[in-house]
Amino acid sequence: MAEPRGTTDTAADVKPATAVAEDPTAAGLSDAELTTVAPDVLAQSLGDYFGAWGRRIRNGESGALPIILGLVVIVLFFQIEQSTFLSSGNLVNLFVEAAAYILFGAAEIWVLILSEIDLSVGYVAAVAAFVIAELIAAPVGLPWWLGIIGGLIVCAFLGWVQGTLITRLGLPSFIVTLGGLLGFEGVMLEIANIDKSAVGGVMSISSNSPVSNLVNGNISPILGWIALVVILAVFAAVTLTGTARRRARGLSTAPMSVTILRIVVTAIGGFVTVLICNRNRGNLATLEGVPWVIPFVLLIIMGYSFFLSRTRPGRYIYAIGANPEAARRAGINVARIRTLGFVMCSVTAGLAGLAYESRQGSISTDIDGGNLVLFGVAAAVIGGTSLFGGKGKMLHALLGGIVIAVVFNGLALMNVSAAVQDMATAVVLIAAVTLDALVRRRATAR
Repeated sequence: MAEPRGTTDTAADVKPATAVAEDPTAAGLSDAELTTVAPDVLAQSLGDYFGAWGRRIRNGESGALPIILGLVVIVLFFQIEQSTFLSSGNLVNLFVEAAAYILFGAAEIWVLILSEIDLSVGYVAAVAAFVIAELIAAPVGLPWWLGIIGGLIVCAFLGWVQGTLITRLGLPSFIVTLGGLLGFEGVMLEIANIDKSAVGGVMSISSNSPVSNLVNGNISPILGWIALVVILAVFAAVTLTGTARRRARGLSTAPMSVTILRIVVTAIGGFVTVLICNRNRGNLATLEGVPWVIPFVLLIIMGYSFFLSRTRPGRYIYAIGANPEAARRAGINVARIRTLGFVMCSVTAGLAGLAYESRQGSISTDIDGGNLVLFGVAAAVIGGTSLFGGKGKMLHALLGGIVIAVVFNGLALMNVSAAVQDMATAVVLIAAVTLDALVRRRATAR
């Protein structure tokens, strides 16, 4: 049975804004304690901002800090063991390797926030990759962008089917998506069997195709710098304009010093990335420039982050994950939003499949969709997304995907076996889940 639609969305929008005023416990908090609750908007200076985050860390709300510190430790370890780890060539390879993990992690975040899980994303990605390869190759021969759109539409349909079964019939997402894992593997095999060009279950991608160049092609160094300047200028303008607009309307907003700090940190990160990628990393021929897949992944993460934090459906996803009954009573169409989460999960898996086949130069039926699911969940959870719902950001997929790529890349440089690589990744995942559980327990105790 469908969830009640509700008459308006006003209750859901007004409640967060008035929560502090209506909560007698919150009303008794000191100014410092209130700033700790929301340092981004209640801090009055840069000092207040860092002080608030310090108090949050002492209270057990450390956010992504443990993951960042852990990543630094892992990187230092591999650099000590292998001096080539931080070379420009290896770092660019690492960025490229991380792309698929990041996108699979982003796919899982859509449903993890809703307290659900999707075990089918690995083979949804495989189906998308085969459909894209089929559409852009002869005899169909569609333009590459139409082929990608076609593959993503198929993914959206698969996500809608699974989401509808889960939300309308009340079936457990674990069982439905486990069935999807098996069923979509069969769909992939059937596509390969029908297509006569899939020799031995492998469909190759032309090296001249933009699909192949997504990972294997590079932006020219000059264009890379120009693009960085333009992106930073747009980011700074949007950020400063948004802050000024909120301030003009009398709304709480971050201090200007905090806003400027964010712009500076973003600029430094962009400058270092482009500088590393623009160094010549070729042995026999010149190889330089930012791989197209890096801005591709960053734009997806930024777009998803904007959707989750700045749009009504995005806020509804968090509300449902935190308390679905309260969200329903507030007038949110719970079934529709949950279905949307599964659709977005499958579409993102399709983008991961695109990155995967671009890196491989082909798509094969021996793709291990089961492992890709586990890497997606691992990337999301290692980055800081909770398995208990209501908590997660697309930034977590970025951090978690990089951590997984760093572990695999570093161990590969050390000539460690694949078995040890899997065990090391398992240790990192369990450590991240343990940290999440301990943080939640500490916050509940307070």
